[in-house]
Amino acid sequence: MFCRDCGEKLALRFMEKEGLVPYCPKCEKFKFPFFPVAVSMTVVNRDESKILLAKHTGEDDYTLFAGYVKKGESAEKAIPREFKEETNLNAIRWRYFSSRYHEAKNVLMLNFIVTTNEDEMQLGEEIEEARWCTFDEAKALIRKSSTAEYFLLGALPELGKKR
Repeated sequence: MFCRDCGEKLALRFMEKEGLVPYCPKCEKFKFPFFPVAVSMTVVNRDESKILLAKHTGEDDYTLFAGYVKKGESAEKAIPREFKEETNLNAIRWRYFSSRYHEAKNVLMLNFIVTTNEDEMQLGEEIEEARWCTFDEAKALIRKSSTAEYFLLGALPELGKKR
């Protein structure tokens, strides 16, 4: 592990109330590890009766829509940008739902429930297929034991309140 500011090799040092933290002897500062942040989107139609799932190019399973938050961008700005890039649909409104660390990609996922119209989609390069599903269909199709399944199953009771 190396300092992202000066390139010096980092050493682990004890920090009160934090434990062992990477430390740069050249900068004389603790260097907390950082990892990317991404938005995960549980996309629903206006009356929240259907969920839009995505099958990414080269993947076999359906997941939720997701995308990285760019440097200097808020999660709230990333949602409409990423969703438009992947579907050419507009995110009408969104509300924060939950977060989870996604170890496979070393990223903090921020999940939002996103509302869109059921207009005709034009899929971007990353998405091979998108499908509107009932709640039961979505539970059956979502990649098992995934972060997407975790968010979907958590959001369903919240969505059930709107119906």
